[in-house]
Amino acid sequence: MVMPTLLADRFVSLDYTELTNNHVFLKSCNNGYFEQHNHHHLGEHHHHHEGPTAKELIGNALRQRVESIDHEDCEPGEEDTFFVADLGEVYRQHLRWKMNLPRVKPFYAVKCNPDPMLLKLLAALGNGFDCASKAEIEQVLRMGVDPSRIIYAQPCKTNSYVRYVAQQGVRAMTFDNADELRKIARFYPEAELYLRILTDDTSSLCRLSMKFGASLDSTDGLLALARDLNLNVVGVSFHVGSGASDPSAFLKAVRDSHMVFQQAASYGFSLKTLDVGGGFCADNTFEQMAGVLREALDEYFPAHSGINLIAEPGRFYASAAYTLACNVIARRTIQDTALINNGTTTPDPSYMLYVNDGLYGNFSSIMFDHQHPEAKVLRAGGQTLYDTPAANGMDDRSGVEYSIWGPTCDGIDRITESIRFPVVLDVGDWLYFEDMGAYTKCSATTFNGFSNEHDVIYVCSEPGAKALLDL
Repeated sequence: MVMPTLLADRFVSLDYTELTNNHVFLKSCNNGYFEQHNHHHLGEHHHHHEGPTAKELIGNALRQRVESIDHEDCEPGEEDTFFVADLGEVYRQHLRWKMNLPRVKPFYAVKCNPDPMLLKLLAALGNGFDCASKAEIEQVLRMGVDPSRIIYAQPCKTNSYVRYVAQQGVRAMTFDNADELRKIARFYPEAELYLRILTDDTSSLCRLSMKFGASLDSTDGLLALARDLNLNVVGVSFHVGSGASDPSAFLKAVRDSHMVFQQAASYGFSLKTLDVGGGFCADNTFEQMAGVLREALDEYFPAHSGINLIAEPGRFYASAAYTLACNVIARRTIQDTALINNGTTTPDPSYMLYVNDGLYGNFSSIMFDHQHPEAKVLRAGGQTLYDTPAANGMDDRSGVEYSIWGPTCDGIDRITESIRFPVVLDVGDWLYFEDMGAYTKCSATTFNGFSNEHDVIYVCSEPGAKALLDL
């Protein structure tokens, strides 16, 4: 399959095959920026500035890709779904984290999105990594990350994986039950252990407490057993649930952790680290959540206490950095035949759109992460509409109504039940979805024979990130 040229000859492709075989990185001679061509259909962005904005970079990447594809005669798979990732957004999120939680070192949750360029930037920023499997740990170690920057944050681990991390020198790991302590005593008695406690995660998108976490009435016994097994407990961890929405959950969890620190001291342990887990969203709720957490930490684990603070953010870094483009592969016209036969009116039709991605692919976040991706029109009728009013769904009853479906033969494979656009969409047109970086590609499947390997085109809207990546 011959992939289309994505940009003019002043751009070159960087071969990143040592990390991945399906990612495309575009770098210009102008310090790594996409050139700004001022296409009128990319919106009213004709003002002068030092370089293209993030929207312009993403828009140019999307436009160059989709305008180079002729769905009438392209090679099979050439019109496949693809991502555009702005690494500058990841960099801005890191600065946002440091401003709001300056004492808390992030250990990025690799499971959220293991994109190698994302991990490379986070490593360059000095972050640690929260890994839950041998494969995730291997990926991070291959990047040259020191084992001390990895926490094996999986309370219930495979025996052979425990032996593996012992060989690799990854010492930090979590536990929440007596059987796990005995396993660790057998295979890795030198490990540095974090007791994961139960939290109230009823307000989160994805609850974890039903599966992991030691109740407060069991922590005393677990600490006693760890002492008897001559194991090294060094900290406490908790997780208020993925996509948390109640700041008070952090306050209670920090208070409970402080109590467990005191319990551990009574058994001779000198705990040095508190892991406040994940649950941080990238939207405007972050500042409120971080504020409550920061105040709780200052009260129960003040700076002069000498306790190290770490966290396991995932979606906070990845979500907003990725935009997904999908091709309309089929259309079905729906009309109200009763009204037509009545002869009194001929209603405007609505349409079922079928795109080349769905719930079994990169929209797995609808099922697994309770997300509601919002469709926007990228290209219709030969015009690219990215970041224009015509790209957006309409709130009123005007426009053309659509439902949007994935490509598989399963009836549950529906992305959007109903949305209205001011344009008529047809086969060969394109949609795009923003905020598609968290729990999307990582949980995509090959159900029905559709690929879960899709190109990622990288752009970078922050000079700081470009410098760290040596672009």
